[in-house]
Amino acid sequence: MSKNLSLVIVGHQGYIRHVENEKDYALENDILFNSISRTYLPLVNLFHKLEEEGVKFKLSMVFSPSLCSLLDDSVVQQQYVAWLEKRIAFGEAELNRCKGDSALLNNAQIELAKAKKDLSDFTEVYGQNILVQFAKFAQKGYLELLATCGTYAFLPHYGDMTEILNAQVEVGLCSHRHYFGSNPDGFYLPFMGYTIGIEKVLKSYGIKYTIVDFRSLLFSETLPENGIFSPVRCAVNEDGAISGTPLSLFAQDSDSPEDVIEFVSNEIYKNQSKDPGFELSSDELAGAGFIEPGSARIPTGFRYWAKSENVYNFEKALAQVKLDAENFVKAKAEKLSAAEKCMKEGNPGLVCVLDAKLFGQDWAEGVDFLENVLRTAADSDISLSDCSSQLSNIYILQKITPYPGAAQGNSYGEDLLEVSNDWMLRYTRKMSERMIDLSDRYPNETGLKIRLLNLGARELMLAQSGEWASMIHDGNFPEYAVKRFKESIKSFMIVFDALGTNTVSTEWLTKLEREHTIFPWMNFRIFSKKV
Repeated sequence: MSKNLSLVIVGHQGYIRHVENEKDYALENDILFNSISRTYLPLVNLFHKLEEEGVKFKLSMVFSPSLCSLLDDSVVQQQYVAWLEKRIAFGEAELNRCKGDSALLNNAQIELAKAKKDLSDFTEVYGQNILVQFAKFAQKGYLELLATCGTYAFLPHYGDMTEILNAQVEVGLCSHRHYFGSNPDGFYLPFMGYTIGIEKVLKSYGIKYTIVDFRSLLFSETLPENGIFSPVRCAVNEDGAISGTPLSLFAQDSDSPEDVIEFVSNEIYKNQSKDPGFELSSDELAGAGFIEPGSARIPTGFRYWAKSENVYNFEKALAQVKLDAENFVKAKAEKLSAAEKCMKEGNPGLVCVLDAKLFGQDWAEGVDFLENVLRTAADSDISLSDCSSQLSNIYILQKITPYPGAAQGNSYGEDLLEVSNDWMLRYTRKMSERMIDLSDRYPNETGLKIRLLNLGARELMLAQSGEWASMIHDGNFPEYAVKRFKESIKSFMIVFDALGTNTVSTEWLTKLEREHTIFPWMNFRIFSKKV
């Protein structure tokens, strides 16, 4: 028997794109640029390094369509280059400021070298398109790429609106084919939000499997015989008959997010909150050319301190990362061995789902941790695998009806519908009802009306993004999330009124199309009722 460990890294990002007034949204734009420098570029470099060294590894990754759209946007790519150039200039000034402290100077040199390497890698090595690199590693068999919803919507909020579920899934699949050129076997439900009926939608689009919160399996009416250590199938119609290919379900490991987060809290690791951009005087920052006099402060990305408040020691942090990675793999191996003794047949497996922000953004050493996990696992009795490879005979899998739930809040997505953000849902549901009606009312329109309807569909999907509710609840730019949500609501209402009065401002329409370039293939008919 083999013990399978599946690592799933989920990358998602709200659609934050500001190209005309980027200075007014420097902090918001920094969310994406920081993720490129701290997560996605380092991951691509890591994969190349492991491949060159002949290290066999297997990972699964999810890229939300909004993240893909931003990474593939040539204007945003140029913004990122300018962002790097500004940090390189700041780093040069930092070498002079820190020259009296050898420890600080060493950290400044490391950060500056990384910024220069990021610029070189992004522009010269990867041609400003890192999505292509992930697609290549998927083609080589190192990565399995899962699709996800069009705008990372929390599907249980629309569980009674099949047209909305269809649209979010269909746009997600179109995006996946557009950026990666393949049809995925797996579909990742945002926030792992599951409710009854979603399985029928996924199955209708040819999806082979999805991943649910472990409680959705363990709380099901039929107790899974192998717990979370084996996939199950969910393919029973109301009359109890099986039709078509069953949809398989994997449950996430109940410990993985928490045990990795526990590693992050070690005081030897870098303090990601202590940044010179908020500690130096405005004159010093302006003198280094980093910000304009009187403008808002933004992070520089240069961090010199450990969480212990001591100066950061890179070598000690890497030694701790290696130890944490070994402990992580050891704990998973012990868990799988215990499960193996209890299983009557089949190979035990664990699916560890981790947010991409853990790798480099929330945890500076996260990519180093991942590298050590992959190297340690390759030399252990654990088999790194993806979920697809564990579905050789899906018809022998146990049939269950999963329990509604999510890997968010207290397992039901409560933080996406609470006092600070619950007002949003009534708008998106009313917009959804109107969009479904419009798609049936205008089946054969052309010209400006087609553009209006496609814009309305796009704005509806942007409003449905679960990222806005999450940002409001977490206190992560809540005012911005409210503003962006209201803008999409307003735009949809203008579209709705324009269709009703048969009048439209082509200037306004063109302007918004240029601002929101996401889903250029959008066809409003995806919201039509399917027979």
